[in-house]
Amino acid sequence: MLRAVEAAERVHGRTSPNPWVGAVLVPPPAAGHPSAWFTGATAPPGGPHAEVSALAAAGDQARGGTLYVTLEPCSHHGRTPPCVDAILAAGVGRVVVGMVDPDPQVDGKGIAALRQGGVAVEVGVGAEVVAEQLAPYVTQRRTGRPWVVLKLAATLDGRIAAPDGSSRWITGDEARMDAHRLRAVSDAIIVGSGTVRADDPELTVRLPEGDPLFRGPDEQPARVVLGTAPAGSAVLPAIELSGPLEVVLDELGAQGMVQVMVEGGSSVAHDFHAAGLVDRYVLYLAPALFGGDDARPIFTGPGAATIDEMWRGELRSVTSLGSDVRVELAPAGRPS
Repeated sequence: MLRAVEAAERVHGRTSPNPWVGAVLVPPPAAGHPSAWFTGATAPPGGPHAEVSALAAAGDQARGGTLYVTLEPCSHHGRTPPCVDAILAAGVGRVVVGMVDPDPQVDGKGIAALRQGGVAVEVGVGAEVVAEQLAPYVTQRRTGRPWVVLKLAATLDGRIAAPDGSSRWITGDEARMDAHRLRAVSDAIIVGSGTVRADDPELTVRLPEGDPLFRGPDEQPARVVLGTAPAGSAVLPAIELSGPLEVVLDELGAQGMVQVMVEGGSSVAHDFHAAGLVDRYVLYLAPALFGGDDARPIFTGPGAATIDEMWRGELRSVTSLGSDVRVELAPAGRPS
């Protein structure tokens, strides 16, 4: 199952509105190749799903074998035929599923169809790891809105820009590359029009070609501006949206976006945080101090009025990236 998870992660950011799924077909010992495992991952929309890719790689060795798949196989016709039909036709003897697909078109129907077809099915292997990996997909299917990652880069005293507005290169190369990988697995990058006017960002994924998450010119995430971008801005062409953030997220979810990344500025970050719309916080902290209260803070806007109202989250990871630290937080009590 962990190999299937690894296969799925390699296509994260390329499959929306479909989930990124991995599959591994292990032939039976009688096939003569007990050590040969065949791996598949979901292709971009319109292409084969992970199960079908793994079955195609295995060929006749799939008969009687065990298929490990991170998400329940589909049993309905969409852009492609049902994966359940392909599994039954291949003669797979056993299917091990990481988690049930929450999509109403599936939601247990694929498992039931496999069992009805005589296939042994085991559910829940590696469920915690798979649930973490597919949390954005689960959120989008259950709420209609994409999973929201708020990315922040700051000094240790919580500042993102100098009093004169300059803010480039607070963190080092490793942290910036990691942030580009966050962009690569997102369907859209969201900024406010004020950030566009102040910084004129491109909001593109810029990773070396050898990186597994490298994105070419035609594979870039959408760029979303809250408000209107000035003519000639580097961010154009972009999706320009106004109104309540909940409505903005509803619109992006309706467009099939599963994960979006909010990059700023401080007013936009505050508004997403204050509205309780952030599913995951990723902070890159540099060993630097502005040393005063006049530099721009992470959030601009009213905060908690009392200590009892202070927001508390759950630490998910703390990672050293060169001289910087990456801290990942989730809202307390919110499922992965």
